[in-house]
Amino acid sequence: MKKQTKSSSKKIQKKQTKLKKLAIQVGEYMVTGGVWFWSGYVIIITLDNYIGLFLANLIGNTVGITLNFLLERYWVFRTKNKAKLGLIAKRYIIYTVLNAYILNYLILDGLRQNGIQPEIGQFIASGFFTVWNYFWYKYWVFNSKVPHSAPKRSRHHA
Repeated sequence: MKKQTKSSSKKIQKKQTKLKKLAIQVGEYMVTGGVWFWSGYVIIITLDNYIGLFLANLIGNTVGITLNFLLERYWVFRTKNKAKLGLIAKRYIIYTVLNAYILNYLILDGLRQNGIQPEIGQFIASGFFTVWNYFWYKYWVFNSKVPHSAPKRSRHHA
């Protein structure tokens, strides 16, 4: 009976440790998202009236994205393997072009057409992207389980 209790206790501890790690990771993710959001936000609302929404969005998000990539890679998802950097960067660029530049612009433009200016629209868009990006970053962009392209060698014993 003690073995079952000890085993159950270990399982509970393991689950609690896993949940604690996940909570810390989500907290770190929120901080890095804040860095992206606030750096991009300030640039977008500052430049919008001078160079237009499209270019302001492009510049603001480029600054935020650069900071975000570095923080996500080295701090949140801790992907330090240099061999995987090329694949991770490629995934990040593809994902980011589709989301931060195209989808974010479309959201901001659509909201503006409905009377919501980018100063408020960026908050609305970031609410969507906060959840959306976390799952894409965790399970695709910064996924540490990257398949190897080299074929496996079979071992023959003589």
